Amino acid sequence: MPAHPTTELDARYSSAVNPRPGAEKATAAAWDDARRQTQDAEILQVVTVRPDGRPHITPVIAVWHDGTLYFSTGPEEQKAKNLAHNRHCALLTAGNALTEGRDVVVEGAAAQVDDPALLEAVIRAFEAKYGPHITSPEGTFHGIGDAFRTGQAVVFGVAPATAYGFGRENGVYTHTRWTF
Repeated sequence: MPAHPTTELDARYSSAVNPRPGAEKATAAAWDDARRQTQDAEILQVVTVRPDGRPHITPVIAVWHDGTLYFSTGPEEQKAKNLAHNRHCALLTAGNALTEGRDVVVEGAAAQVDDPALLEAVIRAFEAKYGPHITSPEGTFHGIGDAFRTGQAVVFGVAPATAYGFGRENGVYTHTRWTF
């Protein structure tokens, strides 16, 4: 994966089409900022596709490691079943304000992690990001590393193929596409 994807401001969906004060200054968002936003988000949503074509969306915890976004699920959960049928998915983080913030959507194909060395690196990334939630006996996800190691939970990595950023700043809207 290239360090910096191709970045494009899509004027069709940006304020440049319907100018507002400040729209003339609208620019594409930087991938580093969008990636940091997804890294900083404690919860992301993962969207998978059921075998009958219906979407399935659920919240997950997720981390970046070496340019890939990782999340987990139980082997019998709907997400895992969907990904066994269709590896295409999206992970997203979004705000809910109309005039502020940025939504980021990362699309790609999920691959189950079964390399023990990679799995240990991903576990360390989860521990670094979520700290006591994972490492403390009182933590919400305490023991998740062992669940990953034993297969009680499976870990999927999504290398971005395309990502989108939908920005809102004082009524100026932008739509950035990153292609990897």
